[in-house]
Amino acid sequence: MTVPKVRVPFTGRPGRARDARRARRRVSGPLARNVLLAAAAVPAAAAAWIGVTGVLARSELLAAQHDLTALRDSFATSAEHLPSKGVAAGAPAESAQERLARSAAGHAARAHDLTTGPAWYTAAQLPFLGGPLETVRGIAQASDRLAGAVLSPLAGAVPRLEAGARTGGIPRVLTRLESEAPAFARAARVAAEVRDDAHGLPGSTWLPAVDRARTQLSDQLDRLVPQTRDAAVAARVMPSMLGSHGQRRYFLAFQNTAEARGTGGLPGAFAVLRADRGHLSFEHFGNNTELDSTTTHVNLGAEFTAQYGNNQPESAWANSNLSPHFPNAARIWTAAWRNHTGGRLDGAFAIDPGALGLLLRATGPARMPDGTALTADNVVDITQRDAYAKFDNIAQRKAYFVDTARAAAGRLMTAADDPRMIPALLSAVRDVQREGRLQVWSAHADEQRQLASRPFSGVLPDGPGPFAGLVVNNAAGTKLDYYLDRSLVWAPGACTDRGRSVTTTMTLTNRAPVSGLPEYVTQRVDYPSYRTHPGDNRLLLSYYAGKGARLTGATLDGRRVAMIPGVERGHPVYTLDLELPRQSSRTLVLRLNEPEADHAPTILRQALVTPLRVTVKPAGPCGG
Repeated sequence: MTVPKVRVPFTGRPGRARDARRARRRVSGPLARNVLLAAAAVPAAAAAWIGVTGVLARSELLAAQHDLTALRDSFATSAEHLPSKGVAAGAPAESAQERLARSAAGHAARAHDLTTGPAWYTAAQLPFLGGPLETVRGIAQASDRLAGAVLSPLAGAVPRLEAGARTGGIPRVLTRLESEAPAFARAARVAAEVRDDAHGLPGSTWLPAVDRARTQLSDQLDRLVPQTRDAAVAARVMPSMLGSHGQRRYFLAFQNTAEARGTGGLPGAFAVLRADRGHLSFEHFGNNTELDSTTTHVNLGAEFTAQYGNNQPESAWANSNLSPHFPNAARIWTAAWRNHTGGRLDGAFAIDPGALGLLLRATGPARMPDGTALTADNVVDITQRDAYAKFDNIAQRKAYFVDTARAAAGRLMTAADDPRMIPALLSAVRDVQREGRLQVWSAHADEQRQLASRPFSGVLPDGPGPFAGLVVNNAAGTKLDYYLDRSLVWAPGACTDRGRSVTTTMTLTNRAPVSGLPEYVTQRVDYPSYRTHPGDNRLLLSYYAGKGARLTGATLDGRRVAMIPGVERGHPVYTLDLELPRQSSRTLVLRLNEPEADHAPTILRQALVTPLRVTVKPAGPCGG
């Protein structure tokens, strides 16, 4: 059977299919345009959102910065942030510091919130264009963590400590500090993490303002991180060192930087300091002549003996601190005191007139027995220059130095007993530490392990990496280092199969006047065989290089010169016996091969009357 073909009838108009196709084209045209417009509007809207929120975030970050500046300034005041007398012990009212820190944390958190979300995240991933946005996001996040997890806990601790000082005295302060030690440690850890994150942000983008903000944040964190670490160590060791768990006694040396020694200056006047539950007092004041004939027997290792043994540092008091490694001097001093008196000491401190000046700036002037006001502006000149012109008699001059030390120390003790002075004193101590004018050593091994990690321990670091240290010891017996200027330039050169070549240029200038100085200041107790003039000086100049470094050449004022090699704590040490005439400069240039010199060196800064001027030139990476 054949199936017939059936035509399905078409009931519409013949052109309807064509019209339908045209209609679809008419509909699809506007739809496509709308889709395209919408697609174009998304990045435009995102850009507008980023622009608006960026402006708001900047405003919040500026407000946070304003609060943090006010927070820093408030710590320099005395009584403004103490809780009111009506506040019960253990429940102090929120202090000005806490309010400022809380406000800063709030602003920083809002800035962080404003720079999060899909628009910011996506835009920050764009090649080239996203660099500034990634940096802004990172700055906001870093500011949030810094204000909320670092500064707020620290600001919260300080008022509680001061409240304790008012309600329970210094022992309560130390108890509070001990309880806050974990918070300080956490804050230091977070600060280091934030710094590392900030250093990892794009620093060279197409938007200079963002680059400047990133640099500013990194610089601030580079300063903050060591301070938080110092605070964490202080919270761990200060209570016990100040006698919270039993009375302590310490040797306190006042170093005379007019005659340079490795740790700073000649150990002249000294005191024995007693700490009993936070209360500080002095048991004894003396000068170097009291301990001149005392001999000690301290095993400081073969390197120390090889480097300094010929100068008899354990029996010649004036040579007891030739090494820049402060624990060596501290162990000699405490052993000498024990041999002299039979009394055990728990550690040693060293400060100099520069440190006294910084501390007196916080406390106000001290009064000498003769009525002289000892101030931040005159203490260095009085002790390092004027006293030599004022007294011809050596005994009278040494007694004057002791009186100066006693007057300044007494003023500091009075201030330390006043809780309103604590913030200003802490700020001054931080400045003293930053200049290297305070050195601390504990005879208790657990405390010393904590202290050794911080610069104020005076420890010569023994780790690997590039290192540069210019250390001078006065070899003439003069007091002319008051007039000494020093500069050091560290310049990396070409990469070698041994690491990298490094050129270190050291210039020393003797500004001593040609006349008018007392004989005691200019006298040469080294009795040189060559002719000298009043004001001429002689120094043992030692350069400390990085571990594994090797000297390849040296010139003095452009002429080749031989250096005396040595080693201390693993560092190669190169020493030159240098005659430095008055009103002259001499330049020593060392060329070395350093095994690790891809980054800036650790600088050893010997604290003398005039600070060392340092220039470090950048080093690019070696290898592919």
